[in-house]
Amino acid sequence: MDTSVTRWIGFRHDGAAGFGRLDGETITEFTGDLFGAPTATGRTLPLAEVTIDLPCRPSKLIALWNNFGALAEKLELARPEAPLFLIKPANTYRPSGATVIVPEAAGRALYEGELGIVIGKVDGQPARDLSEADAMAHVFGFTCINDVTSAPILKADASFTQWARAKGLDGFGPFGPVIATGLAPETLTVRTLVNGRERQNFPISDMLMPVPRLVSLLSQGMTLEPGDIIACGTSVGSGPIPKGANVEIVIDGIGTLTNRFE
Repeated sequence: MDTSVTRWIGFRHDGAAGFGRLDGETITEFTGDLFGAPTATGRTLPLAEVTIDLPCRPSKLIALWNNFGALAEKLELARPEAPLFLIKPANTYRPSGATVIVPEAAGRALYEGELGIVIGKVDGQPARDLSEADAMAHVFGFTCINDVTSAPILKADASFTQWARAKGLDGFGPFGPVIATGLAPETLTVRTLVNGRERQNFPISDMLMPVPRLVSLLSQGMTLEPGDIIACGTSVGSGPIPKGANVEIVIDGIGTLTNRFE
């Protein structure tokens, strides 16, 4: 394991919420502000004895469209000049290990494996109107995301593509299991497995807008709060989630986000 990487995990234990540093199968508990100066409590817990919770609670989850070269080429899309995105609401958030009940109204749900950028804070200064040179200082770490979409809802009305509704249903934004710090995002690879079979495998280096530029552009006129997440977009291979399927988003260095869909 790379000792330069720290993995922060949220959990519930004996009915109480907490967070800590995950080292293998052991959690070192911390208290305070994860994005400030958290303090170790001195207690450790076996991972097997806790329920995994969200590693943070974003005020917003910004989800990108058309941000990977391979998918843009396949769909014959032009390179965007600015980020193309929607914002997923808090009702979509689910931790790793949670079962997602696909609403009847959703019809066929699609998986989209993605890298998530987690925003931190720098000397109390907001992440707004950042230059590319300053953007990475405001990146706390990275997580795994499944940006779930309802295919029937998305284009049900010819006059309006329903991105927000199609991606904003309960449970349609699982992320976790941890926030990993100390990673170089351009070296990462996203893999999506459905019932153990690999369906996506793509490099983050194929992003049309790499992390510093993406954070900088999104911060122009919009404050990015500590804990906010930017879902970097997906690449080729997105597809349907069969009923009862286990979907895993795997990013080496971060871990595996696992959810069952019913």
